[in-house]
Amino acid sequence: MAKVATQLVGALEELLGARIPLRVRAWDGSEAGAPGAPLVVLRNRRAVRHLIWQPGELGLARAYVSGDLDLAPESDLYEVLAAVGTFAEQQELAGQQIGLKEITGPEGRRLLAAALRTGALGLQPTPPPEEARQQGRLHSRGRDRQAISHHYDVGNDFYELVLGDSMVYSCAYWEPAAKSLEAAQAAKLDLICRKLGLRPGMRLLDVGCGWGSMALHAAKHYGVDVVGVSISTEQVAYARKRVADAGLTDRVEIRMQDYREIPDGPFDAISSIGMAEHVGSAEYLTYASGLHKLLAPGGRLLNHQISRRPNRPGQPHNQSAFINRYVFPDGELSPVGSTVGLIEEAGFEVRDVESLREHYALTLREWVANLEANWTQAVALVGNGRARVWRLYMAACAIAFEENRIGINQVLAVRPAKGGRSGLPATREQWLTRHPATDPAPELGVQEKATGTAA
Repeated sequence: MAKVATQLVGALEELLGARIPLRVRAWDGSEAGAPGAPLVVLRNRRAVRHLIWQPGELGLARAYVSGDLDLAPESDLYEVLAAVGTFAEQQELAGQQIGLKEITGPEGRRLLAAALRTGALGLQPTPPPEEARQQGRLHSRGRDRQAISHHYDVGNDFYELVLGDSMVYSCAYWEPAAKSLEAAQAAKLDLICRKLGLRPGMRLLDVGCGWGSMALHAAKHYGVDVVGVSISTEQVAYARKRVADAGLTDRVEIRMQDYREIPDGPFDAISSIGMAEHVGSAEYLTYASGLHKLLAPGGRLLNHQISRRPNRPGQPHNQSAFINRYVFPDGELSPVGSTVGLIEEAGFEVRDVESLREHYALTLREWVANLEANWTQAVALVGNGRARVWRLYMAACAIAFEENRIGINQVLAVRPAKGGRSGLPATREQWLTRHPATDPAPELGVQEKATGTAA
């Protein structure tokens, strides 16, 4: 009888009509697949059952998160993900998306027969417990709280391991002189403060304030009063402690509050950093209109948001099943053009759009390196399954940013004042000038330390 790997790989390649870009080692020790390709390991029969019952990305993710499918020690995770991503895209373009219908049809009978002969055919495995199970109406306030809690309320100690000292969970800004993740994150926060034109005495709203890094940076270095809101219990507790430890409770208020519940505008400026992805396309105009009402005439909005490429003709809405089930339940990505259109429909004038796509790839690779360097402690904090979710999601996103499958954009918009006036200086160079408080300039890297100005 042929070895397990030979049977399974041969049947799968016949079904797909193409050679898979990986080498496979099965539970009996046999190997098959492309010579020299990255090696993945099927540790048991359940790995194949995940894929038979849920073909494609979600089945692969379930097998990996559960530990039934793994990488050989010599295989590079980024290389594996890049190869799988390219192969999947080629299959989509060729109209070869594989679902359960195809596997149970005539083309899939050899694969099912191979699974039967190797003992891999069986009942559908239970999905790993890390998979989200949402309840309630999509993007209702209660369901949004469930989604946010699933991702953010997993333990602040774990996030400290991954994010590092900055505790900033969004794309950093990698100036040429930046020598660390912390310096790049400080540069990003300062870039946002400059785009918003913050000055001492202004009132800033930070929507989705996370662990309070933006609020602290703006209050300390720009002298503004800040209201930060989040619906993550653990984020709010952590941010409030940081504010108290910094002696800034008179200038920074952290609230457990939905963006739809903020009653006390107007604000002179609003920052929304990595939050709008949770809003959903059906609610986006409500989100943008709500921020417009909270902003004083002449005030600026900085919306920092992940985007996706527009759909190709005939291609379905390209949301990731893995990301939706395990990472950001109910999250939605839109093309940047759609986002800009809705922000303007809400009454804003969009003045600037800056892509930071390559910056996010670098940031994600730093987070993955942090996780891997602290792997034993991370598993002790959140369990092996969740640690594997994070490793897979961050590495896959790094590849997606590098390959231009997703992007990240800072959209600067203004609520026009009377007569349509924006209040912005005439040139971009002018409105990026710092207007700091009396506190020392933030640590932005070697170049700023040498010149005393922001790069």
